[in-house]
Amino acid sequence: MELYYSPGACSLASHIILREIGEEFNLVKVDLASKATESGNDYKKINPHGYVPALKLGNDELLTEGVAIMQYLADQFPETNLAPANGTLERTRLHERLNYLTAELHKSFTPLFYESSDEDRKKAISNVESKLDFINDLLSGRDYLLGEKFTIADAYLFVITNWSGLTGIDLDKWPNIASFSQRISKRDSVQQSMRAEGLLN
Repeated sequence: MELYYSPGACSLASHIILREIGEEFNLVKVDLASKATESGNDYKKINPHGYVPALKLGNDELLTEGVAIMQYLADQFPETNLAPANGTLERTRLHERLNYLTAELHKSFTPLFYESSDEDRKKAISNVESKLDFINDLLSGRDYLLGEKFTIADAYLFVITNWSGLTGIDLDKWPNIASFSQRISKRDSVQQSMRAEGLLN
C-alpha cells in the first residue's frame, strides 16, 4: 500500500491508522501547492481532486477521502477493534461522529489557513469554538469519542484538534479536548506517524 500525504494534514489520521493495524506501507509526500509528489509526478494524475489522503492498494485500486480510507482499513483488520462491527448501533454512532468531524469541525478550520480580514477570521474562530464546545461536552466522562475504545474517529479528531496550535486556538478552554489530545499524542502509532512526517524530532 502507498499513502499519499502532506505533513500534518488530515492525511495524518489515515497514516496513524495504518500504523495501528501494523501493515507495511510506503509514504509518498505531496506538495499541495504545486500538486506534485516528492518525485515530481503530477499528483492530479493519481488523485484528480488534488488533495490528500489517497491510498493505493496492492491491486492498484485507489481510495480517496480519509473517512472512507480509515473505515476500509478498520474493516480489513477487524481484530484491531478500530471500528465497531457493521450493522450495529455502535457502527452507526461511529458514522455519526465521522460525519460531524468531516462536515462540521474539519470544514470550520479551513478558513483559518487562508488570508482573510480580521472580521472574517473572528467569525471563523467563533465557528470553530462552537464546534469544539460540542466535542468537549461529548468527551465529558469518557476517554474516547465512542466511550472506552480508541477508534478511527479518535485519530481524526486528534489530527483536527492538533491544528489549534497552527491557528492560534488555545485548547485549554476545552479541558476534555485538551486531555484527550494529550492522551492520544502518547500512542505509539501517533508518535511514529508524526516523526515520519517531520512533525516531531
